[in-house]
Amino acid sequence: MAVSVAAAAGRLRRAIRRTPQWRGPSRRALSSEAPPTQAAAVRDAFLSFFRDRHGHRLVPSASVRPRGDPSLLFVNAGMNQFKPIFLGTVDPRSEMAGFRRVANSQKCVRAGGRHSDLEDVGRDLSHHTFFEMLGNWAFRGVYFKEEACSMAWELLTQVYGIPEDRLWVSYFGGDPKAGLGPDLESRDIWLKLGVPASRMLSFGPQENFWEMGDTGPCGPCTEIHYDLAGGVGAPQLVELWNLVFMQHNSPPGPSPIPLCHLSVCLIPVILWGASPCIPFLAREKDGSLQPLPQRHVDTGMGLERLLAVLQGRRSTYDTDLFSPLLNAIHQGCGAPPYSGRVGAADEGHTDTAYRVVADHIRTLSICIADGVSPGMSGAPGCWGLIWALNPSRLVLRRLLRRAVRFSTELLRAPPGFLGSLVPVVVETLGGAYPELQRNSAQIASLVSEDEAAFLASLQQGRRIIERTVRRLGPSDVFPAEVAWSLSLSGNLGLPLDLVKLMLEEKGVQLDSAGLERLAQEEAQHRAQQAEPVQEQGLRLDVHALGALQRQGVPPTDDSPKYNYSLRPSGGYEFGTCEAQVLQLYTEDGTAVASVGEGQRCGLLLDKTNFYAEQGGQASDRGYLVRVGLQDVLFPVARAQVCGGFILHEVAAPECLKVGDQVQLHVDEAWRLSCMEKHTAVHLLNWALRQALGPGTEQRGSHLNPEWLRFDVATQAPLTPEQLRAVEGTVQKAVGQDEAVYMEEVALARTAHVPGLRSLDEAPATHRGYRGPGHHRGAPARQGHHPPAGHHWGAGPAGPRGGPEPGPGGRSSRSAAESGQPGCGGGSAAIQGDGTTH
Repeated sequence: MAVSVAAAAGRLRRAIRRTPQWRGPSRRALSSEAPPTQAAAVRDAFLSFFRDRHGHRLVPSASVRPRGDPSLLFVNAGMNQFKPIFLGTVDPRSEMAGFRRVANSQKCVRAGGRHSDLEDVGRDLSHHTFFEMLGNWAFRGVYFKEEACSMAWELLTQVYGIPEDRLWVSYFGGDPKAGLGPDLESRDIWLKLGVPASRMLSFGPQENFWEMGDTGPCGPCTEIHYDLAGGVGAPQLVELWNLVFMQHNSPPGPSPIPLCHLSVCLIPVILWGASPCIPFLAREKDGSLQPLPQRHVDTGMGLERLLAVLQGRRSTYDTDLFSPLLNAIHQGCGAPPYSGRVGAADEGHTDTAYRVVADHIRTLSICIADGVSPGMSGAPGCWGLIWALNPSRLVLRRLLRRAVRFSTELLRAPPGFLGSLVPVVVETLGGAYPELQRNSAQIASLVSEDEAAFLASLQQGRRIIERTVRRLGPSDVFPAEVAWSLSLSGNLGLPLDLVKLMLEEKGVQLDSAGLERLAQEEAQHRAQQAEPVQEQGLRLDVHALGALQRQGVPPTDDSPKYNYSLRPSGGYEFGTCEAQVLQLYTEDGTAVASVGEGQRCGLLLDKTNFYAEQGGQASDRGYLVRVGLQDVLFPVARAQVCGGFILHEVAAPECLKVGDQVQLHVDEAWRLSCMEKHTAVHLLNWALRQALGPGTEQRGSHLNPEWLRFDVATQAPLTPEQLRAVEGTVQKAVGQDEAVYMEEVALARTAHVPGLRSLDEAPATHRGYRGPGHHRGAPARQGHHPPAGHHWGAGPAGPRGGPEPGPGGRSSRSAAESGQPGCGGGSAAIQGDGTTH
């Protein structure tokens, strides 16, 4: 928790004055409790400044495991969790919808995907796969450029005490091709704050225009840089802070996160940047830039780099975020002390190994604490559970194996060494991220187990390589099939780059062409096994949502989706719903007053009984008729929620107009099959926890009338015996024909329900499973307390293995319907009759 600004600033000044010139090993015992670190003082000063002086709400860091964003392997920027606000899709009933001024320190991982620093870690003195992003945000124009720049300057110069003459700024110089002029407003703001023109730099879109993706919100940015040279010779600038002003909507364009290539004398290290004052824009699919309905401020400053500046270091590895780890590595290995060498000066790559091990154990600890564990998702063909490769888990597995090899081969670390570093990570970061403290034992155990498995695989791999090499002729290449069998995609789980390195050390060339062929065959096989990608369907974009909000159109009332009852005969009766057409949209998203015969359109109503696709559950389908004209059916193929508005995808057999009164009918068989799978998710979740223990965590699910997929995090593939136990538990619960209990209660009460587990909120588009009608800040539907011996959220439910009241919604707390997308250890596909396949 942040302290007051005055207290934080005083603590910060004292910490900076006593910064040691660290070079040699620490004498502190590894298990001793660390005093408050200087990094903690810097972090606290940032949060306190924005909370106490400028009225920002402090929000916790999101998990590094992305929620509902398939474009990301890991959360890699502070703005990721706020994408629904930028895109206009945030649920108006959610807590996030009320955010205006926000600040936090976000855990970020860049170890895979589009923005990866993995290959650079260890080679230089600044790259990391895990870092902390300090950021402040202003949503919906609550403040903009002048306030953002003033706050940034005040914090850096008055609170952190950085001399003004060491700070430079850059701003957007315009882009004639896009029709954008220079951001003179930001330039004038900096001049007004006292920055001389001689320390201001103007750059084009590659450096000072930020885009969230190929399309979507974007805008100019302004950056604050620190001069390492201190006025002696040519400036050596590191970027401290990046301030982005989102004011446009954009189409396919350059890299979404611009890199700072200032000049040959500028070092591309960002501290803080602020974007220029141009209206918030969004890039459209045709490449044009359109103003956003609402402007936002998004800033980010890397804690590690800021700390290096405040502690007078040229390397982030020389700050107190890393020195305890480097000391611990020296104490636990037989290597010389860390001396900060790079390149040719680093003989034997000893210092490179120090940096790799220190960086990777931080990333591993953070990711495991957030539910992403290293390794494959298991082995194929495991009695009904389908274990698939998970990219984020594979990245972590590669990180761990890389750290093991550097520590054992270059630092001469003993077996089990990596696990012994976890307490040091917890000491340095656990105060800011308490999940590290809660999960420290599990993190150390997972790291040690995987380290031991990899060392065994490495030893076996060496024997296979040596035996194969002995059989090769003078001009033979190493067989691709053997290398593949050693790799992460084969049997032993050795990274291919490690296999190549081991062969290079023996002077043997690998059959690269054969390896590429095997990789293509594997990719084709996985593509065939993958779930079919569902068509995106019609959606409301940020402009359409903004127009609805300006017109005062309220969110769609979807409470009628719960209007159904159980007949005495045992079947379900689903009621109809009468509604009014509020808006019609063509397939390209244009709002129209009417649609004609044969048109496919989006239909917005004041209320609906259709469940919209969300929370991992397929949407309802059915039809509607105009009131008084029951003989013309308008098929409804799908319903999707966008920012609280539910858009129905309709094929119009004849004219339909805004203002028409319609009656909606859901496909009862479709809905009932989804309800059965809904209850099956609860049953499977409970049965897995019974078989594997209460530490078993659901990571997501997806269901439709035909099948369901259940993602669960486990340390190892389930054995056939465990699978039989899970199946037997589910079948027994189905046979008991228990009733399903439901009650709508205030969200605050759910914290006291036994067996209820907490979830972080995720965008409505994600595929992790949620329960019926849950909304953060709105009433949450929960179960009555079932019969003695059962806890709702931990026990079986559902008559005949089936109908569960209500389709999914969103919640900060839900019961056994917890779940997040795509990061679990395995996935189960269950048929409607409860059997696994």
